Amino acid sequence: MVTAAVIFDLFGTVLEIQDRQNPYRRLLRMGAEQGRSASPGDMRVIMKLSGGLKEAAATLGITLSPWALAELEHALEVELASVRIFDDALAAIDLLRASGIKIAVCSNLAAPYCDVARRLLPDLDGYALSAELGVMKPDPMIYRSVCSLLGLEHAIDTKQGQVIMVGDSKKCDERGPRVCGIQGFHLDRAGGGRFINLVEFYNEIVTQN
Repeated sequence: MVTAAVIFDLFGTVLEIQDRQNPYRRLLRMGAEQGRSASPGDMRVIMKLSGGLKEAAATLGITLSPWALAELEHALEVELASVRIFDDALAAIDLLRASGIKIAVCSNLAAPYCDVARRLLPDLDGYALSAELGVMKPDPMIYRSVCSLLGLEHAIDTKQGQVIMVGDSKKCDERGPRVCGIQGFHLDRAGGGRFINLVEFYNEIVTQN
């Protein structure tokens, strides 16, 4: 069946952080120093929040002094400035565009990273980003949202063209999409899986459909 669209995960798949500062984890450590108990759901709250570090701190009940906020904001700026596109991702996107295949991204990420993703990857056919939609992978709603953005909300059910997703999380990018009828594939850049880069993925999966 012909491939109608490819959906990419972002970080670890298309984008990489070259100077990791972990500003949000540092925020949570500051909260722990104030006696706040960390929760497994903290990062989910952060990744569904439309605001930045200041808003995250307020939502999580963490008090930040002006200098502490400035420290975290600087760390965030350094990290965001270090985001780059993998070379093979650029090549795969060019191949998809040349083939007339629609391209989208679907990712769990905090709000400040959304603008960076849109700037580095302009003019895609759809952006389903957790901080903008308020829903995270592997919730089926986010996969259906990205298909709607692509104008392919019925393609999953009618099979009028294959919708494919690829990313570095088996849970969110392989198994999660498959629940919705999207063909999900796992990318392992360390070499432990079927694909080590996105050109391999394009050559083996996309060109065979």
